[in-house]
Amino acid sequence: IVVIWSSSDNPVSVSRLPSGDIPLHIIAASNQSPSALFYPHTLINTDAVFSLDHDSQLTPDELDFAFIVWRTFPDRIVGYPARTHHWDQAKGSWTYSSQWSNSYSLVLTGAGMYHRYWHHVYAFAASPELKTTVEQTNNCHDLLLNFLVAQFTQHPPIKLTQRKNFKDPTSEGKRVWTDPGHFQQRSVCLNTFTSVLGSFPLRFSSVRLDPVLFKDKVSITRKKYRQIEKIGS
Repeated sequence: IVVIWSSSDNPVSVSRLPSGDIPLHIIAASNQSPSALFYPHTLINTDAVFSLDHDSQLTPDELDFAFIVWRTFPDRIVGYPARTHHWDQAKGSWTYSSQWSNSYSLVLTGAGMYHRYWHHVYAFAASPELKTTVEQTNNCHDLLLNFLVAQFTQHPPIKLTQRKNFKDPTSEGKRVWTDPGHFQQRSVCLNTFTSVLGSFPLRFSSVRLDPVLFKDKVSITRKKYRQIEKIGS
């Protein structure tokens, strides 16, 4: 477990964190840019990276299922919070949306898995103009990673299960991701990224992957991921 500490406060001591068999490291980011989350730190020694925001809530079953799916699609972003975009004819620009629909074009890295290779692409292959946009807005790093993956692979991300909400409703971060200005800013990012790249690489998908026997009316003992079905949508 690698914690990227980008707060202006001093990092918490590792001795104050829960102990266990899994090594836990805290890295104090050199700056408070969200891009610090996608730096290829040497402590990341697994191919799979499960990115989790500080206010995200997922069960161990969901993490395990994400890894099972990712092993089949290691070039994709695989995760739970899906978003979409649409073309606003009146404004003549792209618009970011969190409205629930039958299709999506983005899977947020607040609760998503991807190959560590994309950290190298983000850090060393992405145009400085793209990362400058992230730093100036203190936003949109997850959108940029989606853009880069889609541009390289020509494939959409993959959404898992029926979960809609993955944030802790009691978190102070709620003030950010429910602010209308937050969504407006992310729409601006979509258009800025498109201008810099010279194309709009995001692709729609209507695929959602669920565990075997998900919601089937059979004995719960026959199901591997029993906790996932108990999660509200």
